Amino acid sequence: MDRLHLMTVFVAVAEERSFAGAARRLSMSPPAVTRAVAALEERLGVRLLNRTTRHVRATEAGQRYLDDARGVIAAADEADEAVGGVNAEPRGHLAVTAPVLFGKLFVMPVIVDYLRRYPGMDVAALFLDRVVNLLEEGVDAGIRIGALPDSSMQAIGVGQVRRVVCAAPAYLARHGEPATPADLGRHLIVAAASVSPSLEWKFEHAGQGAAVRVKPRLVVTSNDGAIEAVRQGFGITRLMSYQVAPYLESGELTALLSDYEPPGMPINVVHREGRHSTAKLRTFLDLIIARLRAEKALQR
Repeated sequence: MDRLHLMTVFVAVAEERSFAGAARRLSMSPPAVTRAVAALEERLGVRLLNRTTRHVRATEAGQRYLDDARGVIAAADEADEAVGGVNAEPRGHLAVTAPVLFGKLFVMPVIVDYLRRYPGMDVAALFLDRVVNLLEEGVDAGIRIGALPDSSMQAIGVGQVRRVVCAAPAYLARHGEPATPADLGRHLIVAAASVSPSLEWKFEHAGQGAAVRVKPRLVVTSNDGAIEAVRQGFGITRLMSYQVAPYLESGELTALLSDYEPPGMPINVVHREGRHSTAKLRTFLDLIIARLRAEKALQR
C-alpha cells in the first residue's frame, strides 16, 4: 500500500481514537482501515496502537510517529496546494475546538458558512468546557478564553470577555439589588460549576481585589441551566459577558456590581505553530478571526 495512505489512515485512527470513527472520516470500510494500520505496523516493525474493546490509544512509539506523520501529511498537502496555485480550493479534514456555549453561539455559524464555501472540506467540532491539547488530540485550531500559558501555539487575539453578575428584574424587585459584593451573602445564588468551580467570586474595585465566598442554593453543570434559572427569577448568577449579552440587551437580565468587575479576559484563536500552514487552515482562520472581531458582544 502507498505509504502516505497508510500514514493518513493511522493519523485518522489515532485522532478519532476509533477504527470505526476513522472509517467514517475517510469514507472507508472498517476492515480496510484495520488492514492499513496492520500493514503500517508490519512495515515499521513496531506496535503503534493499543487496542481494547473500548479504547484505541497510541503507544509511546505511536505518539512519536503520529507527530511526524502529521508533518509529512501537511507537507504533502502544502505541495499539492503549491501546484494548484494560491486559488486552489481547500480539501480535507479540519478539527476545531471551543467552549460549549461559545461554540454554539459564535463558532458553529462560522463552521456552517465555511462548509458551504468549501464543499471539499469536512469539520469535526469539539465543543468542551475544558482545555483541549491541540497536539495530543489532533485538533487544528481552537478558541481559548483567558490567559495563555507559554506554548508552541500561535495565538491571535479576537476580543475579550468579562465576568458579569446578573439577575432578573423580577428577582431584584423582591429581594433588592446588592450594593457591594459583601451583600451577596443575603441573596439566593445560582452557580454554574463550569464557570465558578471554587464558588469563590473575585472582584476588583479602585485597584483593590477582593474575593467573596458564595453559598449557592442551586449549582448547575451547564451555563444554559444557570441562565434559565435566573431568567425565571430565581437568584443571582455570574457568567461570561458573551453568555448573557442577549438577555442584558433585551432587559430580561440586569447587570449587577459593575463597578466591582475584575479585568476582562482575552479571547484568542490558537493553532499549531510550524512551517506547515495548509489552505484549509488558513481559510478557516481568516474567516473565524474576521467574524469574532466583528462580534460586538466580544469587544466590550
